[in-house]
Amino acid sequence: MPIHPVSNRPAATPSPARSTSARSTQPHLRAYATRATDVATASAAAALLAVLPATAEAPTAAPAAAATPAVAAPADPAAGLSPLVLEQAAAVPAAPAVPAPVVRTHVVTAAVQAPAAASAPAAAPAGASIVELALSKVGSPYRWGATGPSSFDCSGLVNWAFEQAGMDVPRTSRALSQAGAAVSRDELQPGDLVFFYSPVSHVGIYIGNGQMVHASTSGKPVAVSDIDGRPFNSARRL
Repeated sequence: MPIHPVSNRPAATPSPARSTSARSTQPHLRAYATRATDVATASAAAALLAVLPATAEAPTAAPAAAATPAVAAPADPAAGLSPLVLEQAAAVPAAPAVPAPVVRTHVVTAAVQAPAAASAPAAAPAGASIVELALSKVGSPYRWGATGPSSFDCSGLVNWAFEQAGMDVPRTSRALSQAGAAVSRDELQPGDLVFFYSPVSHVGIYIGNGQMVHASTSGKPVAVSDIDGRPFNSARRL
């Protein structure tokens, strides 16, 4: 860039006439500039509107939400009561809660067991009474073929005692030895029948402790004797 020499000449003072002319033209220049600005702004706005698409209509207002019915609050039972009444009500103890009924269920389980092994037959239901009946005839005379009530032979005494107990049994000692169930000597119980000799020819009623009551033989009354006093054959439970 060229460097201009600095001039030492004093600046020229503008003349009064030129200054007055410049002031008079300034308002016209401002008006022209303002109009030109307005025209340029309007042209730019029109050009912009020509480019932009038409704006969508504003959506209609959303329908008003359905009015929720107002729920009235439950009335306060204590409203309007005096403090004294409220204090007295609070002092009353609450009723005890009734417990719910308890249902108990019991489950019963039935156990199925195999049948027990066969054992010795149970004692005769009328064993005790049979023994008492036979003992009541101790001292009665022996008579062959007699069945009581005042004299007996051995099987006659057995028949009479069982008949009084409500049981019907065979008449002779040998037939009696085949009735009922066999019982070993170690399992004898009162009321069982014990037989002697082989073949069987005598019978007595076992009363316990190794003894029996029987009508033994001619010339001897009904008596109590040990079962070891003659040859033991067998025993039966009727």
